[in-house]
Amino acid sequence: MEENKKTSWPHAPIHKLSQKGTYIVTAGTYKKEHYLLSPERRTYFMNLLFKLATQYERNLQAWAIMSNHYHFIAQSPEKPENLKDFIVHLHSLSSTEFNREDNSPSRKICYQFWDKLISFDKSYYARLHYVNKNPVHHKVTQNADDYFWCSSAWLRAHSDKSFSRTVESFKIDKLNVYDDF
Repeated sequence: MEENKKTSWPHAPIHKLSQKGTYIVTAGTYKKEHYLLSPERRTYFMNLLFKLATQYERNLQAWAIMSNHYHFIAQSPEKPENLKDFIVHLHSLSSTEFNREDNSPSRKICYQFWDKLISFDKSYYARLHYVNKNPVHHKVTQNADDYFWCSSAWLRAHSDKSFSRTVESFKIDKLNVYDDF
């Protein structure tokens, strides 16, 4: 019975990170504050995401960095358990930098993260599409390719046209991705 209480608690997601594969991750800022509002901060965060993904051997497939949350899809390395370490490191370094800039030591910036192992091809394509269209979903831009902090233009430039078309053909309106921002 105790296990059921833990799994139903909505503010403390259970992370089952022991399987090798591709994960979608969503994380937000504390109280949905817009700590990544400036282009410089989103760029810093994106570059840090890239650097740490390499360090933790995560092969990034898609990303979208918004002013108060982010999503990414990445393949795990041989030891998939390090996803939590990767995200904690990302949150720690970015929070330290933003708190230094704002002269607000020990302020909480990053808050929780949600992860899901993607186990089906159709789910993978739909989630790639979702992450790439996230700036449009949040009405930040009309064309995700124009949003610098998103992988939409990168995917189009670095993949076969048939792959891009396949990804874009998947419907995303009924996906269950935590994105209450």
